[in-house]
Amino acid sequence: MTNMTTVEIKAFVPARDFDLSKRFYQDLGFDLAWSDDDLAYFRHGPSSFLLQNFYIKEHASNFMMHLLVEDLDAWWRHVEAQNVVATYGVMAQPPADRPWGMCDFVIVDPTGVLWRIAENIPKNR
Repeated sequence: MTNMTTVEIKAFVPARDFDLSKRFYQDLGFDLAWSDDDLAYFRHGPSSFLLQNFYIKEHASNFMMHLLVEDLDAWWRHVEAQNVVATYGVMAQPPADRPWGMCDFVIVDPTGVLWRIAENIPKNR
């Protein structure tokens, strides 16, 4: 068998208003590593995605991202401290335990992309 080691995988996230979405993701806690008129590379630690200046409503409203983090409460406090929901007029649901063994919160970006930001629930909880 050959060496089939992977390095990373990235999703291409749609943006209806590219500049607004770039600001949203920076306020959410991602670093804008690179951008041009059509594409922006965002990362936070080892996690990353590409924001594209592309929008089809049916695609965007069915697009979901999942981010697994070590400290969910820190991320939620950051969302609240940055006033992300009011600033961008987006929907968010506070952290809750899920039956699949994770605690997560939901936030929908200005384009309609649903994010689940989660941490694993410790087995002794």
